[in-house]
Amino acid sequence: MVDSPPSPPTDPAENYLVLLNEHERALAAYVHALVNDRLDAEDILQSCKLVMWKQFSQFEPGTRFLAWARQIAFHQILNHRRSAKRKPLYSAEPAFLEAVAAEIDRGADSLSDRSEALHECLQRLPENQRRLVLLRYYEDHDIAAIAKETARTEAAVYKLLSRIRASLNDCVKARLETTTA
Repeated sequence: MVDSPPSPPTDPAENYLVLLNEHERALAAYVHALVNDRLDAEDILQSCKLVMWKQFSQFEPGTRFLAWARQIAFHQILNHRRSAKRKPLYSAEPAFLEAVAAEIDRGADSLSDRSEALHECLQRLPENQRRLVLLRYYEDHDIAAIAKETARTEAAVYKLLSRIRASLNDCVKARLETTTA
């Protein structure tokens, strides 16, 4: 059974850490896509997290944390470029970075829509199918362990997971078509 998500913490520090943990990978991918040097990107991420913490009181709950974090990261990247006073192998002009950042944002919005649709589709699965998905993809059990735990053969688990994936794929496509129509 899938538990409903816990209510957001009331402590600002805890709330910040929960949101950062939820979006940290996406933020890191964003920075690494815009910064050529890995060590520079890591430095920028650290300064970005510090600025985000200092400015967290300005974040409006209920708005998109990742969009807010990306905006701070973008400014940190520009600040880093100005302070470094060096040209990387590719253009680091602000217009170039803005164009790349806008493209990443467009792609992230699409992924966010897909993620929301997948979450809704997962909720619609029968309990036994949702349990299989959780075991395989969230708890990272291998097929043999799932077969043993659910008293099925490995072949039956493979087949059922294949049908579930196809069903989820169809559901996500249908949800996305209705939201874009």
